[in-house]
Amino acid sequence: MNTSVYEVLRLNKSIKINADWDKPEWQKSKAILIENYMGPKPKFHPAVQAKMMYDDENLYVIFQVKDRHVRCITKDINGPVWEDSCVEFFFSPDTSFPEKYFNLEINCGGTALMHYNVIAGKDITELETNDIEKIEIAHSLPQIIDPEITEPVTWTIEYRIPLALLEKYSHVTYPKSGINWKANFYKIAENSSNPHYLTWSVVNNEIPDFHLPQFFGLLKFQ
Repeated sequence: MNTSVYEVLRLNKSIKINADWDKPEWQKSKAILIENYMGPKPKFHPAVQAKMMYDDENLYVIFQVKDRHVRCITKDINGPVWEDSCVEFFFSPDTSFPEKYFNLEINCGGTALMHYNVIAGKDITELETNDIEKIEIAHSLPQIIDPEITEPVTWTIEYRIPLALLEKYSHVTYPKSGINWKANFYKIAENSSNPHYLTWSVVNNEIPDFHLPQFFGLLKFQ
């Protein structure tokens, strides 16, 4: 199986987090497509793209979703955001232990969940709320969407993760040219009228499960 690879460009200066997919700083970065699916093929297949950059102190991620059947009711940090229309970034910042990873899940209303996984499904640390609040998040849709938006809608999530935040929970191999991390990007909407489980790097598992780091792709920092 070919490993998915994404080249992460370096920023010269920090950018404003405002959920603007078209702003100049993102134009140099190539978009990845989150188009593989797990489980039954969804009736409607959202068109999902993501981009990532970094600087000395932060990671920057942006998702654009051309969607339908959008629902969002979770407003508590570390609540069940995966039940809503949600985008997810799983990544292993310690190159010595690529099976240990963070999962950052953010619904379309900007509510986040973040865990650190030493052993998938067994040894899990829920990040403290005040730590998750250090992640600057911008979202283009309202925090709550209920009832569901059934017609076509495009929405964006953009965020900045301070690298220092990760060090509280894991050793971090700091990004720089020549450093590679393992990671995957996902789109989910478990509790909607169009449930789906979309991935960037292919996950070979019959039952939908994002917590399989052996299938992560490769982030190559430039």
